[in-house]
Amino acid sequence: MAASFRWVLQLHKDVPKAARFYSEGLDFSVNVCTQRWAELQSGPLKLALMHSSSDIGVQKGYSSLLSFTVDDINNSVTKLLALGAELDGPIKYEIHGKVAALRCVDGHMLGLYQPS
Repeated sequence: MAASFRWVLQLHKDVPKAARFYSEGLDFSVNVCTQRWAELQSGPLKLALMHSSSDIGVQKGYSSLLSFTVDDINNSVTKLLALGAELDGPIKYEIHGKVAALRCVDGHMLGLYQPS
């Protein structure tokens, strides 16, 4: 039997804050949220958030990249910025659609894509 995908895991200093970031910014539903662990869902994708008090575990680098297709990139960027994200360069208008790169509250990279 082949391995099956279970979830994407990110380490965060403040799990409830990160859960709010994804639920309010990208409309993920929150299945579980405690101080140390959260499970969120968007369609078949599960995102797990785990607490890490170590700066080694949560770095401001490209430790993970989550990419999302959105209906309205401007609205999504606005909501995420209000929740503490930082835009990593301008929104780009490519021939196939709009793309944006952001850093979430703990520095993880997010890619947003709005098809043309």
